[in-house]
Amino acid sequence: MKETFLILFTSLLSFITSFAQTDPREVEIRRLENLEREATMRGDSATLFGKIWSNEMVVNTPANRVGTVEGSKMQLRTGNLAYSSFVRNIEKMTFNDNIAMVMGEEITKPQGIQQHAGKTVTRRFTNIWKYANNQWCMIGRQATIIKVE
Repeated sequence: MKETFLILFTSLLSFITSFAQTDPREVEIRRLENLEREATMRGDSATLFGKIWSNEMVVNTPANRVGTVEGSKMQLRTGNLAYSSFVRNIEKMTFNDNIAMVMGEEITKPQGIQQHAGKTVTRRFTNIWKYANNQWCMIGRQATIIKVE
């Protein structure tokens, strides 16, 4: 009897958990994080500059320089943001009013003229998003290289 109750209880809990509501903001930020990652890999400036990155975005780059979206545009155009692979693992996402902070790990393989081309680069990242005018835009980014192999 106890076994049957335990199995039923576990099944019910599993069923309820699978239908638990996910914060729609988190779903949207995860979608945008992936879109930003893919657009960066493809060098898709129209998506990055027209839809994702705010014109006021500030970046602390993996090269340990503070930059702006204009600098990021130049890096993209000159081939300094070129990757043969780019994986982003989100470890934490928090919301504070209309601000979302996303933190985790990225594993990239730079290519072309980019520093560390052909190597595997692991870095920690923080992306900051702001909700305004009915859309989320990235307003800040920080990335720190922790390993090059």
